[in-house]
Amino acid sequence: MQPTRVLIVDDHALFAEALSARLGREPDLVVLPVAAAGRQALSLAATERPHVVLLDLDLGPENGLDVLARLRERHPDVRVVVLTAADGVDTIVRCVRRGAVGFLSKTERAERVAGVVRHAARRGGWIPPDLLGDVLRRLLSGRPEPDGADRLLADLTPREREVLQCMVDGLNRAEIADRLGLSANTVRTHTQNLLAKLDLHSALEAITLAMRAGMRPSEDP
Repeated sequence: MQPTRVLIVDDHALFAEALSARLGREPDLVVLPVAAAGRQALSLAATERPHVVLLDLDLGPENGLDVLARLRERHPDVRVVVLTAADGVDTIVRCVRRGAVGFLSKTERAERVAGVVRHAARRGGWIPPDLLGDVLRRLLSGRPEPDGADRLLADLTPREREVLQCMVDGLNRAEIADRLGLSANTVRTHTQNLLAKLDLHSALEAITLAMRAGMRPSEDP
């Protein structure tokens, strides 16, 4: 059988390199050069012709959902499996609606990832069994994706949502950096990006919009 060509899209270099090395030991998988950004992923998808793409949703300033949509639009035959730290029914539903055929947590064992890649290449899919029922109910209900303020927040990356939640919790930049294990400069970048996506000019506006969309201060910040 033809080996399955796999493209990893992840800006976390250590994780991506470790996953690439591990999957590269599978005799039926060919791991392509890692893409650290959406534009690079689209370029490699065009030149390397992967069968399966493993896509992280948190790509720094980029929205992984937008990258997913562009991949599916330009390369409809490519099977996209989301491999990310984010979880939850809402996230999975948004991914499926944009064309993902699988969803995996980064905490999954490499053997599971390899198995899902093979299944995806054979036109199969994978949703975590404990969430599958809720995901199917949401998809079958025909309920549209969020709109208004809630729809705007849906365009944020998982990390940007974490930063926004910290802002709702009343944390300043240094406190956000400490809670999330980031540098102050990285927090500033995420803050600037989320403000730009929401077309806002201040943290107060962002907090107001977030609370209109249903975000509330954490019970145990």
